[in-house]
Amino acid sequence: MSPSRRRGRGTGSRVAGVVLAGWLFADLLLVLALVSMADRPDPLAARPKPSNSADGTKSPKPKPTGPRSVERTPEEFEVKGTDKDALVAQIGRSTKKWQGRTAALVLTFGGGQSGTTYAHRVNSLLGEGRPEMFTRKTATDDFHDLGNNPSTAVVRVYFFTAPGG
Repeated sequence: MSPSRRRGRGTGSRVAGVVLAGWLFADLLLVLALVSMADRPDPLAARPKPSNSADGTKSPKPKPTGPRSVERTPEEFEVKGTDKDALVAQIGRSTKKWQGRTAALVLTFGGGQSGTTYAHRVNSLLGEGRPEMFTRKTATDDFHDLGNNPSTAVVRVYFFTAPGG
């Protein structure tokens, strides 16, 4: 083999090594840039600290803002019977303690074999029992509970949180 051919092979591998080193250096710079950006606090998340007014009292806390959420734990009540007016009255009485709140989701468990039919009937009467709590936007779902008596339903209500809460 001639010496000129050997030099050609060596030069090519040296160039490949330099190119590879260049790419590794560029990748390293990218990683370092990302690490330095991750180290910085979020400027949008910064919150102003409460300041004292001229007379030494603290200024009032700002009201929370942001979208509503759904509470994780439901409130629960039970209704019994088949009479429409009696069911509406029971719904009104049972939900009085939560007056002023808005329901996001209602899961109703009707008793017996036809429990889903009974649960659907109860869910259709929620708005009559407390219209400001159970609006057209309230999601409902019907279930059956074979362990419960027919014409009996357990209603689980998941409420919206306050805005910003």
